[in-house]
Amino acid sequence: MERDLGASRAAVTGAFTVGMGIAALAALPLGRWLDRRGPWALMTVGSCLGTALLVAWSRTESLTGFYVIWTLMGFALAATLYEPAFGAVVRWFPGENRDRALTIVTLAGALASTIFMPIAAWLVEHGGWRQALLVLAAILAVLTIPLHAVVLRRQPPHVDRTNERAPRGPGSTLGEASRTPIFWALAVAFSIANFSTTAVTLHLIPYMVAHGRSAVTMAASIGWMGAMQIPGRLLFVAVTARFGALGVTMTVFLAQAVGLALVALAPSLPGGLFLMIVVLGAANGMGTLARATTLAEVFGAGHYASIGGAVALGANGARAAGPLGASLLYLALGGYRPVFWALAGALVVVGVVVAVAAREAWEPAAAPGA
Repeated sequence: MERDLGASRAAVTGAFTVGMGIAALAALPLGRWLDRRGPWALMTVGSCLGTALLVAWSRTESLTGFYVIWTLMGFALAATLYEPAFGAVVRWFPGENRDRALTIVTLAGALASTIFMPIAAWLVEHGGWRQALLVLAAILAVLTIPLHAVVLRRQPPHVDRTNERAPRGPGSTLGEASRTPIFWALAVAFSIANFSTTAVTLHLIPYMVAHGRSAVTMAASIGWMGAMQIPGRLLFVAVTARFGALGVTMTVFLAQAVGLALVALAPSLPGGLFLMIVVLGAANGMGTLARATTLAEVFGAGHYASIGGAVALGANGARAAGPLGASLLYLALGGYRPVFWALAGALVVVGVVVAVAAREAWEPAAAPGA
């Protein structure tokens, strides 16, 4: 694409950042739509838009057109990926059924790169990037449009999810949620966690290569971190049933902090690379589920999509800002190791803040007969 569009690598990859930024900004209004009208129209239109944009991408001849496509792609991402899917699941499935359903969705999502990166690479090698996009557009259309248009129900029924520990009942609005410390603690914590995950994914290779590791080995390590998300997500349901989603979420932030500390120590710590893969991979996998489950547990299902969209505004925005932000931290702090230590410290702080806010959020259940 760099060659065919006559653009630099920064210009081409910048379009992805634009798309992720638009997806983050669109999460809040689309979440409100989902709460009012359900997921059917939103996800059906999103899958149709995504398919059309892949076809347009395959035909673009200019960098300007490429950026227009990725600007619109941000809306398709916001309408079809985790946030609307989580919103649909939370409205339909109560209690432990909800956690199992969310786990199934995220396990499928975890396999996305495992399945489609080799397919995409093979398609590019044998037919070029334009032909590869057309094939992927056909796959997207066949697998998503019928499911969203025909199988996905238009308006899920109301499900009572009264939780005796819930601080404000099963249907807190976004306005009510935004006036609580736990909302802001979680929003900031998930944003920092996403920023940290992106920073490690993009900067681990140059950091470890500078300390004598091979780029091939480190690329494989990133792949293994992705694979470790699967056992982390499988473990999440059982652990959450025992300790509650909010308690597990606080632990996830602290585990991510330990993982980032292991990144900083990996060049000199025997076995540090292996420990980093296990701890950070599993924690990142649980973190995706933790966001969906914790918001539903704390604020209920009635306005989940609006609340989730507001949190996603910061969390996905942090993911979009991660590549540039981590590079700026690298320049400001004078190296990668201080960056990883700083992010680990930030995650410890937000984990503690979430714990303090959680204690203030829960109100004692009413006594029998009260």
